Amino acid sequence: MIGNVMDLINAYKRYDPAAKSRWEIGLLYPGPKAIALHRLAHALYVNEFFFLARLIAEISRFLTGIEIHPGATIGRRLVIDHGIGVVIGETAIIGDDCIIFHGTTLGGVRFDPIKRHPTVGNRVLIGAGAIVLGPIHLGDDSKIGANAVVMKDVPAGGRVLATPTDPTEKTSRESGQA
Repeated sequence: MIGNVMDLINAYKRYDPAAKSRWEIGLLYPGPKAIALHRLAHALYVNEFFFLARLIAEISRFLTGIEIHPGATIGRRLVIDHGIGVVIGETAIIGDDCIIFHGTTLGGVRFDPIKRHPTVGNRVLIGAGAIVLGPIHLGDDSKIGANAVVMKDVPAGGRVLATPTDPTEKTSRESGQA
């Protein structure tokens, strides 16, 4: 357990040049706290202590601003950068060595009791504000850009970008159109 915690803290230290010490990461960064509490909630969840699992998840969300359903499966060394507004649904699966930025949702599009959330491969980067919906698969080493909305599978090494806005393009209000 301690080895896994240090492994996670070291991943943050390698990733974030603003991190000044491992103590700072372990005590002050919301991501490692959310993941540690999720590990506890997930263990309770798979052993069918659903109420306690959800209670721990709620406490974690209150403390960190990161909402991870206790049923979600998270691999090793997940870095959640900043974290506020991250939502990870019940049947989501996240591989090893992934990075998720703030405001990201790994959500469902149905309410049926089936696999309804994304599966994220290894070494995937998901940019700030990205919305990944449904039982889709993001392949290993894929990158999802900030504010992208993804509802289809992304192959290994694939890239998805949000539709960029053109600052010179006038909106319908500015151009006088209704």
